[in-house]
Amino acid sequence: MFEEYLNLRLDLPNRAIAKLYNFWNIICYTFAMDKTEELLTRGVVNIIPGKGELKKLLSSGKKLNIYLGIDPTATRIHLGHAVALRKLNEFAKLGHNVTFLIGDFTALIGDTSDKDTERPVLTPQEIQENFKTYKKQAEKILDFSKVQVRYNSEWLKKLSFQEIVKLCQRFSVGDFISRELIKKRLAEGKRVGLHEFLYPIMQGFDSLTLDTDLQLGGTDQTFNMQAGRTLIKEIKNKESFVLSTEFLMGTDGRKMSKSWGNAIWLDDGPNDMYVKVMAISDAQIIEYVALATNWPLKEKDLEFEYRFKTNENPINIKKDLAFEIVKELYDEKSAQDAKENFEKTIQNKEMPNQVQLCSFDLDELCIVDILKHVGFASSNSAAKDLIEQGGVSIDGEIIKNPNQNIKLDKEKLLKVGKRRFVKIKVKQ
Repeated sequence: MFEEYLNLRLDLPNRAIAKLYNFWNIICYTFAMDKTEELLTRGVVNIIPGKGELKKLLSSGKKLNIYLGIDPTATRIHLGHAVALRKLNEFAKLGHNVTFLIGDFTALIGDTSDKDTERPVLTPQEIQENFKTYKKQAEKILDFSKVQVRYNSEWLKKLSFQEIVKLCQRFSVGDFISRELIKKRLAEGKRVGLHEFLYPIMQGFDSLTLDTDLQLGGTDQTFNMQAGRTLIKEIKNKESFVLSTEFLMGTDGRKMSKSWGNAIWLDDGPNDMYVKVMAISDAQIIEYVALATNWPLKEKDLEFEYRFKTNENPINIKKDLAFEIVKELYDEKSAQDAKENFEKTIQNKEMPNQVQLCSFDLDELCIVDILKHVGFASSNSAAKDLIEQGGVSIDGEIIKNPNQNIKLDKEKLLKVGKRRFVKIKVKQ
């Protein structure tokens, strides 16, 4: 009925129509959906044993033990990982007992839930290096004043062989090999390491130790989280819940991954982050609103739906989205600067009026060290990612080798991506 009314009022300015349309639908939505409903719906794929049961438990007023675990198998966290982090933060704001668990011990085994090959085994030193910046990145999403940080080596490294055997007795080989990717690897004659069987059991023991009421994780973690439910039920005779979150697709429409160079990292600079969001397809806009922002979901769904219906240029909608993502992860000024930089260097294909000059003590340096020194990369691995993606050039020549040394005998222009420039040279 309201849409028919809008059709009769096409003489109104579009902005006024949009406001009326949004106001009406927001009123309807407010009565139809409470905060708990959105908490258990937005970005949620599945709740085990069921959404109704969990909603009832939440409405009881009990403070739940809730955790999310991340293994430090890389140095960086991307916007896809942040989907579960956002959900964890929502529970923390409600006053629940929330734990951000660093899987420094389980990383020694390596989770292959979403892999079609066995993970390489990391050394303790590599793991230590990887999780150095995890908290710094995660605090862009999580309020750590309301979140407890734990490391699962606290309890897993203390398990005796006898205790591990007893845990293993609660599971069967059939439980493990029935998993789709494992079944596929076995059918293709690929190696499946015996240690891989231990990963879900170790993660299950995490849940048991934390006396978990609710585990959060991506859909690829469902089997591992179910192992926790099994141990808690059998050992503590307690019902617990699993909430699996959606995957945020990368800038190319595939699952966000370092391997494919399609990730938006939480430690990306504002300009990089803004441009990467602008690179997503129009069809991904609503998905990114739901999974990569804290915007009121239904309100923005309705607004963007209307803007699409009135044939507004999608680039304007994406600009608003990119602005919001950068603002939430940095601040409003950074978002405004990134927007202006995008319009100047990408849309208008201009080089910035002023390009910073960086001087070095040595007249020859590895490109990785240069990228870190000028602030274009936060670590060796981040610098190598940029190079491997073909996004680094010196005086217009693309750098392909991360070990390449650059002579600084004269002033040169370093460009990363389409919008970051700096002049480099040796100090005189």
